[in-house]
Amino acid sequence: LEKMRFSYDTLQTENSMMIAEISAQRDRIDGLLTKVKNGNWALGRAKKEAETLRTIMKGYIVTIDSVNQLNKALAEENIAMKDRVEEVQGLNTLLEERQENMAEIIEAGRVLQCAAIEAMGVRILSSGRQRETSRADRADMIKVCFTLLENKIAEPGNKVLNLRVTDLEGNVLLSNNDGGYSATRNIDYSNDRLDACVFYSVDIETNALISGEYTVEILEQEVLIGSSVLNLR
Repeated sequence: LEKMRFSYDTLQTENSMMIAEISAQRDRIDGLLTKVKNGNWALGRAKKEAETLRTIMKGYIVTIDSVNQLNKALAEENIAMKDRVEEVQGLNTLLEERQENMAEIIEAGRVLQCAAIEAMGVRILSSGRQRETSRADRADMIKVCFTLLENKIAEPGNKVLNLRVTDLEGNVLLSNNDGGYSATRNIDYSNDRLDACVFYSVDIETNALISGEYTVEILEQEVLIGSSVLNLR
């Protein structure tokens, strides 16, 4: 009877009617236990009553298991339906975002891209000829050459390209005439590949180059379209 009492305690269900029935059977076991312990109940009758309670308990177990299986199936179905609804909502949201952002995507696609960026120090000889140098104290200019890639959806015509040269401390090497950039150049772009170079002239008095690594960036207006590094010793 004590083992059966424990088994009844382990029965779990959310059905209020079954909870009440299980509680009643639990009280029935408690009453039977009291009578048996007090010697007020014949052993035969106690065994018969216990067998009845055990049969009832088995019925509860089967019923609870069936209900749990059904609840599990319904829960899985609800989860699947919820996932499907969320998937459809996600697709709708994605389509709306794509429609809303189409103009931005097209505009972003029109931005130029550059490749094969090559930066070098340049020394100006007395003859006016240029000679590449890797020494900071001999460089009169920083020359940055690159290739603008083909872009058939970009607007052809004049393109303003800005050069930004930054030292290791994050300081931009500025030119007095280029609005906060190291250099600026206008390019006539016709949607095809185009090789070009931009030059930063070193002001020895205010911005003399020192040895170290410089970050070189090419921007179309204010949009970064390519970068590289220059090491001078």
